[in-house]
This record gives sequence, structure tokens and C-alpha cells, in this order.
Amino acid sequence: MAGRINDEDVKAVRDAVPIDAVVSEYLQLRNAGGGNLKGLCPFHDEKSPSFQVSPSKGLFHCFGCQEGGDTLTFVMKVDHLSFSEAVERLAAQAGITLRYEEGGYNPSHQRGERIRLVEAHKIAAQWYAEQLATSPEAETGRIFLAERGFDQAAAVHFGVGYSPQGWDHLTRYLRGKGFTDKELTLSGLSQEGRRGPIDRFRGRLMWPIRDIGGEVVGFGARKLYEADNGPKYLNTPETAIYKKSQVLYGIDLAKQNIAKTSRAVVVEGYTDVMACHLAGVTTAIATCGTAFGGDHIKILRRLLMDNGSARVIFTFDGDAAGQKAALRAFEDDQKFAAETYIAIAPDGMDPCDLRLAKGDEAVADLTEPRTPLFEFALRQIVGRYDLDTPAGRAAALDEAAPIVARIKNSGAQHEVAVQLAGMLGILDTQFVVRRVAQLARWAREGKGPQQQGRSRPAEPQWTEAPRPAGSGPALTLRNPVHAAERELLKLALQRPELVSPAFDAYGTDEFTAPPYAAVRQAVAEAGGAEYGVPDAQEYLVRVREAAPDDTVRAMVTELAVEPILRRTVDETYAGTVLVQIRRRAVERRIRDIQSQLARLAAGGDPAQLAAVQNELWVLQQYDQALRVRGAEAL
Repeated sequence: MAGRINDEDVKAVRDAVPIDAVVSEYLQLRNAGGGNLKGLCPFHDEKSPSFQVSPSKGLFHCFGCQEGGDTLTFVMKVDHLSFSEAVERLAAQAGITLRYEEGGYNPSHQRGERIRLVEAHKIAAQWYAEQLATSPEAETGRIFLAERGFDQAAAVHFGVGYSPQGWDHLTRYLRGKGFTDKELTLSGLSQEGRRGPIDRFRGRLMWPIRDIGGEVVGFGARKLYEADNGPKYLNTPETAIYKKSQVLYGIDLAKQNIAKTSRAVVVEGYTDVMACHLAGVTTAIATCGTAFGGDHIKILRRLLMDNGSARVIFTFDGDAAGQKAALRAFEDDQKFAAETYIAIAPDGMDPCDLRLAKGDEAVADLTEPRTPLFEFALRQIVGRYDLDTPAGRAAALDEAAPIVARIKNSGAQHEVAVQLAGMLGILDTQFVVRRVAQLARWAREGKGPQQQGRSRPAEPQWTEAPRPAGSGPALTLRNPVHAAERELLKLALQRPELVSPAFDAYGTDEFTAPPYAAVRQAVAEAGGAEYGVPDAQEYLVRVREAAPDDTVRAMVTELAVEPILRRTVDETYAGTVLVQIRRRAVERRIRDIQSQLARLAAGGDPAQLAAVQNELWVLQQYDQALRVRGAEAL
């Protein structure tokens, strides 16, 4: 057992390492007046800084969560260390040799477990780097880096190394440095083999993963040989010092510039981080084998100070996996005060490939804010629906509106709701705004649509009333659209000579009620209404036989015998009904085109926009002709 650290040495450590220097390794500090500094507390979530540091007193205190203490207390709490481990870490940084009460200077085996694991990783990182630089076997790794535009200087800057293909090269080396087999296994550098510990990483390119304080806590290992049956990337397993959800690759190199510029660029891989930094984007970081999540956000928030003008740019691949990752990132978007954006190269290249193909300027240009993350997420959702139909627009709104409602800033929420209306092509912008506001209110009140009733559809829909079994889908005849469609079908079945040949040019989509569309289709398959002019009885037989099922067949029979609503049934009345149905179909198409124009105006192809505008003009002229000339314009 290790003895108690000499009190004089503890005091020497406290005096040697300024508290503001230690704290600033974890969060951004700003002048708070009176000689104090302030920042976002690392021990609880907060929007405005209540964490203060007094360099002159060597103390910190959070007025939000009441955590406080000296430099050692801070290190113990932020990194979950024991008192002796915190002293040992700071002593190592200050170059102080510690003495222990129970005898002599501190031998390595007396150090705390975490310190031992960190030291093992530090030595391993140095050894891996030496292998990459000098080992003939590592030529494969050097070629891999060179092919991606990274020279030896870049490898040194990022500490990239190489793990030999043998079974226990590193294990034997670390044993020689005094580490026990248990420590090597606990560190994740070794794993149990048939005859004892063997190297976990063999024949791979090695990236050291450092925590925000710059300590090596794990490795990311890239496969180099086809004979390697392992995954493409193999990371350190979860250990006492490595939690993949709590580390960001490159954060040790990027933290100062992130804090200075209030900007962070999140990329997907180790080589992407390297490419960005070498291209001048020194705020680039990446997750380590896991999705970007809440713990990563906490790290960045402390550096960004929740500055509303801060920027976080995600550069995901343009493939389906990258888009999925972006949507996952958006789920945590509102945990940022910073504005979040997504940047995807037009050809879908990642920053590493982009740098190779087009140079450093292309990488720097890629990481400039492009599309707000919320807009990307909404477009991905909206893109799954057919926006040319009312039902598609309604369904898209149902899925997208709750996302907009999660935006906490009410002004931004209103603006995005207006943008969503344009994306969907819903002309009633205020309806979308009200819908979003309603969902936001329910969320604040802890309620939901299940308590408040079903959500309103984006556009009016007909209601359906119960009908006797076997009589087909329910319809509301009070709906003038349905009543007119029913009347036209009765004319087509009972007085085909009055509506032919115009009726046969009507499409099934001009009948908005599905049962009536089915009857219209049956008439077409029977030869059309024109077939019924010479032989009405045979015509009805053919139409009933063309019906796809008994339900439609019963509807044909019903319409064939139901009285026509007009006492005087003549060509004038038939023409009026024909025009009524056609004009409503034209009006629906005009609304669809206006909706499409609204979407294109939000960012579409100019040529397509011109074609749609022309189609709208033609339809409007046709509608005017129907209104003025009636059946003559059919």
C-alpha cells in the first residue's frame, strides 16, 4: 500500500500549478471582475456562467450547484480521481517528485490506478509513434498515411503510431517498464490470451485519443492488412479512464481555438480531423466510435460558453449513414445555445478525400456554415412524402411540426414554421405557425395530442359517416364535391347520351371519393359512356361485370337506379355538372402547382420553376374559359 503523501509536497503542488491554468483546460474562462474569472460549470448544466475562479486565492466556486474547493478538489471532481491521484497528476505536470510518509520517494507501483493507466497509455503512445517512424514493418502504415496526404510531420503532430503484428510486443515492453499484467488488462492495451496477456492492437495504424486535459486515455486503431479479420476501426474498450461517449478526438488540439473563435467543426473520423487541422480548420474534432451525443455537447458547451453567436458545424458524409448521423445530432440540437449547421460536399466526399482531390481551400470552404441543421433535418423528413397530394403534405406536417415545436427560441420557432410552410407548399402559412405553437404549448404543459385530440390535417378532408355493412365506403353527401361527383356518375350510367363523349375524357383522379373513382374506372373498362348510347341495358351489364368487387358492383347498381336530382334532365344540366367536376379538378391542380411553386421558390431548379409557372398559366386560362364558356370549353 502507498503511504500518505508528504504535506510539504502537497503544498508545493498547490503552489506550483495555478488554478486558472488547470480549470481552463476544461472550460473557457472570462473576466468576471474583481480579479475573478467565470465560466460554465462543468459539474451541472447551466445556461449562464455561475462558476467562478479566484486565481489569487487558488479557489473555485459555483453559485449554481455550490461545488467549490481548491485546485486539487477541482481535478478530483472533474476527473473522478482520489486525492492522491489528483496530487500525483498535478505533480507530474509540475515536475515535482513526491515523497511518501511510509518510506522514500514514490515508486511507480505506489501510484493510484488511474495514474498508472494514464502513464501506461502515455508510454504506449510514444512506443507506437517510434514504431511508425523507424520500423521497417510500419512501411504499410506510412504508405497509408502518404496516400491520404499526411507526411511524417503530420504523423508526429497528431501522435500517430503503428502497432506491430506480433502477439505481445507492447505487452512485453510495458512489463519491462514495471506494469503488471493486471494493469495492462485493465488499461485495455492488452487482452487475455491462451497463455497470458497479449496485445489488443496488432498490425494497425494507431491514433492516440486524448482527454481535454491532453492525457492519452485510449486509441483508435485502423486495419491495414487483408488478413486482419477484425473491424475496420477498433477502439479501446470502456475502461476506468476511457468512456467513448465522453471523449472527442482532437479536443486537446482544438480546445483553445474553439474557445477563441466560438466555433467547432464536428467531423466523422481521425483522418478527417487531421485533414481539417492541416487545412487550417483547427477547431475540428470527431467522436470515437460512437454517435455524437449529450456528453459530447457538454464538453463543447463549456468551451463555447453558450454564446448565442457560436457555431457548431457538422460535416457528415453525404451517404445514407451520414444523413442518419446528422438526424441523430439534430435530436440534441436544442441542448446547444450555439447555432448548428451541416456541411456536405456536393460530391459527398469527406474532408480527407476532399483535401486530396481539391486542396486545403476546399476543406476550409466546406466547413463554412451552409445549411442550418434544423433545415437539413426538416428536408430529410419532408423528402419522404409526396408533397403533390394533400394527404402527403398533411403527413409531412404531422412529422415535421413537432421538430419545429422543440425550438426553444420563440422567434426562431416562428421563422422556421414559416419556412416549413414553404417547404411543404402549404399556402396557409399561419395554419402551420399555429400548429407549431400549439405543439410547443402542449410540450411546455406536459400534454400531447392524445390529451388534446387528434392533430388537424394540413388541408381540409371530407368526413365519413357510418353506412350499413356491405354498402361500401362511407361518404358525406352534404359535401358538394361528393354530391356533384355522384350526380355525374348517375348521368353517365342512366343518361350516357347526355354526357358523351366528354365524360369519357375524364380521368379517375377527377373523382375525389375513392368509391366514385372505382365506378368511373369500371365505366372506362366497359367501353366508356359512349358505349351505352346505343344499348343502355347491355352497357350497365358490362359496367357491373367490370367492377372489381361486390362493393363497387353494388355502388354501380345504386347509382344506376337512384333518381337524378334535377327534374328536367337535359344537355344543359349535364353540361353544368360536367363543368362543375372539371373546374374543381382544375382548381385542385392549380393549388398543387402553387404549392410546388412555393417549394421551388424556397430553393429549386430555375428551369423547373419556369416550367411549373407556365403550366400554372395554362391551367388558369383553361379555368377562365370554363367559367365563361361552360361546356363549350370542355
